[in-house]
Amino acid sequence: MNIKIIDKAISTTVPSFQNLGDAGLDLTATSISFTDDYVEYGTNLAFEIPDGCVGLLFPRSSISKYDLTLCNSVGVIDSGYRGEVKLRFKTTYNYNPSKMYRVGDRVGQLILVPFITPTINIVSDLSETKRGSGGFGSSGV
Repeated sequence: MNIKIIDKAISTTVPSFQNLGDAGLDLTATSISFTDDYVEYGTNLAFEIPDGCVGLLFPRSSISKYDLTLCNSVGVIDSGYRGEVKLRFKTTYNYNPSKMYRVGDRVGQLILVPFITPTINIVSDLSETKRGSGGFGSSGV
């Protein structure tokens, strides 16, 4: 499966897999902007995700070293989107400006996943299961 990438600036770092067998393409910050609500990192990258696939944006595991959390937990890049990929982070309650990503740091990872588009069927009831409608810990601790 191929993915097309267009870099919007000469200085962009091409996303890469750090190790053989890695699932996520590491994305590098090329810009930082701040608001009262979040910190946004630009990548200067736009992707052409193949039809039938979705690009999922995740924070890197290094996020645990920083006072940031990805705003939407997992970003979704649909196959029709052609804009720049950006990652928005909220600052934590004990935010320290020295504990944030900088331009040139790897700030996220993109994972390409195929998906099934279901047919929607409106019904009056669902089939019975052992679990039923139990949720939030109903199957054990």
